[in-house]
Amino acid sequence: MTSDNRIAPIADKDWPEDVADLRAGFAGSLNVYRTMAHHPELLRAWSGLREHIVNHNALGRQRAELVILRTGFRLGSDYEWSQHVLRARKYGLDDARIETMRGAVGAMAPEDAVLATAVDELFDNRALTAPTQDTLRGLVGTKGVFDLMATVAFYCNLGFILNTFAVPLDDDAMADIAALPFGKG
Repeated sequence: MTSDNRIAPIADKDWPEDVADLRAGFAGSLNVYRTMAHHPELLRAWSGLREHIVNHNALGRQRAELVILRTGFRLGSDYEWSQHVLRARKYGLDDARIETMRGAVGAMAPEDAVLATAVDELFDNRALTAPTQDTLRGLVGTKGVFDLMATVAFYCNLGFILNTFAVPLDDDAMADIAALPFGKG
């Protein structure tokens, strides 16, 4: 811990034995999970939900990334925004479309506006309105509505950790962004 009460990501040499098996996978690859490793039981419990949210949700990769980007924007999390710009690019989204997730819903493509509206309602009202649920269900199905809410909640938790402990952006992400700055992809 540093003098400003922030908690630094755990280095390999200090990695907790309780979650040694997670270090080679998702947990060792990102600073947010290296920070969460200060609480091994939480990190272990987190892994199953993370697997579903990241790899098996009903939204599909592009829609999930748009939801995460809007969530990161609403949280004011530069880390989350930067990491997910890179992932969104990987899944075929261009920077112009990604950028809309930081703007007004009315300026977005119709499908993106539905997703952003849902995120905004969860932040502002702590629930989805009936019209948004209906529109969203038509777009992604009932499971997709659940997965959208779970994705927002999941990334809110990560955002709280990131913002509270000022988790630094991962070196590889900084290098990727330096190689192709946002707005150039």
